[in-house]
Amino acid sequence: MSARKTAVLVCPGRGTYNKDELGYLARHFPDSTLLAAFNAQRAAMGQEALSELDGAERFSLARHTRGDNASGLIFAATFGDAMAIDRDRIEIVAITGNSMGWYSALACAGAVTPEDGFAIANTMGTLMQEALIGGQLVYPFVGAEWQVAAQRKAALLDLVATINARAEHDLMLSIDLGGMLVLAGNEAGLSAFDQLAEPVDGRFPMRLGNHAAFHTPLQAPVAHQGRTMLPSELFGQPQVPLIDGRGSIWWPHATEPAKLWNYTLGHQVTTNYDFTRAVTVAAREFAPDLFIVTGPGTTLGSAVAQSLILAGWRGMAGKADFKARQASEPLLVSMGMPDQRRSVARR
Repeated sequence: MSARKTAVLVCPGRGTYNKDELGYLARHFPDSTLLAAFNAQRAAMGQEALSELDGAERFSLARHTRGDNASGLIFAATFGDAMAIDRDRIEIVAITGNSMGWYSALACAGAVTPEDGFAIANTMGTLMQEALIGGQLVYPFVGAEWQVAAQRKAALLDLVATINARAEHDLMLSIDLGGMLVLAGNEAGLSAFDQLAEPVDGRFPMRLGNHAAFHTPLQAPVAHQGRTMLPSELFGQPQVPLIDGRGSIWWPHATEPAKLWNYTLGHQVTTNYDFTRAVTVAAREFAPDLFIVTGPGTTLGSAVAQSLILAGWRGMAGKADFKARQASEPLLVSMGMPDQRRSVARR
């Protein structure tokens, strides 16, 4: 047998379970007993079972993208895909995630049990849905060729800061997502950006439905509730290095679980999430053969590729370089794509 390839596992966040993903758990989740345990947790909270949501006749934005439903669906799809990876062919050397994907990453790395990881994701998604403080929008700062545009990014962040300085306007960077800025704030701040930012491709600025002002100080009440409901005893040592939303690494046998709890239900909730930095650190510290993005969905792959380009990883300077590399020796695998899934999943 040939040597195993090394891989960094990347867990997606909210907005990745959409119409095309309906039935994803039925198609791919490998452990019916574990899925039943997730369903039991939701039943105890008076929530609809994941199997019912996933098995619905049709996809509903109002139903499936709510935080109290989407978080559980995405966590389960992610963890199921991580379980499906063929460890005889693939060695996972580090794990990271985007936004709520951090909760999935905790479980995939063994820092919490699958059941406790689900409880964290489902509880936080429910608390954010119940509070629904503020909102989010996305806006690109790179062009069609994904080339570095540092001055453009800086100008946009200056605009954000200018709006945020206005009375009764809240607008902040929520997620640094490859070539995209995810911004969050109150309605006044978001509307001001809508009016002042140059429209791009007839799509941006794009509001994100059922999304709160994640990763900003506006979420302090949610963070407080989360710390009250989710004790530090849920957290332990990761079995695989974890890269968080600051680019910090939590190493096996060297992690203080109480600090991991405090970061997860504190800084991670109320401070901007730098996914670009997390991917950059993953590339430079672990030099993997592959980046594997679990399902659901396929949208996070472009953010991973853009992050690697922004980092100058392996000489890539734009989309053409990335596509050439993918064609000759694939660097990125998206498990939401059946053909790519087959290259890493158990056969």
